[in-house]
Formats: sequence, C-alpha cells, structure tokens
Amino acid sequence: MSDYYNPRRVRGLFDPASSEPFRVSRSKIDLFMNCPLCFYLDCRLGVGRPPGFPFALNSAVDKLLKKEFDIHRAAGSAHPLMDAYGLKDVVPFDDERMDEWRDALKRGVATLHQETNLFVRGGVDDVWINKDMELIVVDYKATSKDEKVSLDKEWQIGYKRQMEVYQWLLRRNGFKVSSTGYFVYCNGRTDRKAFDGRLEFDVDLIPYTGDDRWVEKALSDMKDCLMNEKPPKPAAGCDYCAYRKAARDVQAKGR
Repeated sequence: MSDYYNPRRVRGLFDPASSEPFRVSRSKIDLFMNCPLCFYLDCRLGVGRPPGFPFALNSAVDKLLKKEFDIHRAAGSAHPLMDAYGLKDVVPFDDERMDEWRDALKRGVATLHQETNLFVRGGVDDVWINKDMELIVVDYKATSKDEKVSLDKEWQIGYKRQMEVYQWLLRRNGFKVSSTGYFVYCNGRTDRKAFDGRLEFDVDLIPYTGDDRWVEKALSDMKDCLMNEKPPKPAAGCDYCAYRKAARDVQAKGR
C-alpha cells in the first residue's frame, strides 16, 4: 500500500440515495465547522485536504501518558497531577471499553444520530470519574513554547470543540458527564543547559467547561450540506480554498 497522498477517493463517500448510516468522525465535524466546502469536497466528492505530517514526539508523549494513567486506573488511585490541582475523589475511569473508546481510527465512542442518519464517532485520550459518578473527558496535548500554555489562542477553538463532541458522545451513550473536562498539556522545556538525550516537560492541567449544544445543529447542517447537489461556498479565511482559487486563476491565465 502506498504511503503517498491519494488526491481522489472513490470509497467511503456520501451517497444521497443510500439508506445506510454515513460515518463521520469527530475530525470531520471540525472540518465542516472550519470550512463547509472542504468538508463537501472530502465527504461527497472524495477530494480531501492533503494530510499534515505526523508529530512523532506528540504521539510518544500521548502513548506514555496513557501508560502512566493506566497504572493508576488499574490501582484505582489518583494520579499525582490530580492531587496537585486539588481534584479530590477523582480517579481514571476503569472500564473494559476504554481500549475501544481510545481507538480513534476504527472505533472510538460512537452513536447513531437518527435525525440525520449520521454515525458519529470519536476517540478519546482518557476518561476520569469523580465522586458524583460523572465521567470527565480528558485530552492530552504536547507542545514546546516559552510562554505558559493556555487555551486562549483563536485556533484552539478546535480543541474546545473536540472536547465538547466527546462529552456529547458519552452523554448519548447514557453516561452522566461533567461539563468540565481537562487538558493535560505538556510543554517541552528549552531552558536546560544541554540536551543530554533527555527532553523534560512542564505538565499543566487546564480545565475547560464545555457546552455541547451546538453539536446537534452542526450535524443537521452537515447532512443538509451533503444532500445538496451544489457545493457550498468556501469559508472566509480558508487557506486551502484560497490556494485552490489562486491556482485556478493562474492556470486560466496560462501563466
């Protein structure tokens, strides 16, 4: 199998005449929110955005965090990070479905949204539980910057939507879910005298109070978009659409 980008897919596309549920991931919801045209080109016409390069270090941090929290999950104990931030009576949620929920590529937390016939799924990083038996959505992030990490940047709206979709999915599966989720944010330090084959991180726990009420409307709008024979307009500020337009304009002029 080729590792190269396939610019035109023919499988897994939305068919308006089909009665089968159409599968959409959490990332496809975010794609629609960012640009309906890019979403339409991807899911209806099979022309997806070129993928970004994988962040191997981020993936390594993600894998190690999961191993670390799984130790406490098995022991039914609180992670020191929870104690450091005053989270009393909170432990990692111990459930046989955790491996399924974490499988972002094939499984994840899933539900059939009957109003739109969209089968929605998303892979969580972690789930904790508090004394009130509320599930807490947790997402791992890794970066390296001089300033203290936060959720204040405009582009981080995608992180917030991501958490809200997970909260919505768990509620749809019958769970009591806390509106407050947490980002375990790891910031690689560059103030050491030498590398010495070791990268150290400051780890912050950032709370976020989610509001998933937008998800239902977004799914309805997505279905309307997919059913339309005419592609929607591009979102203002979409770099991908701006690139495509510039390329078309240059080609039309023959230069």
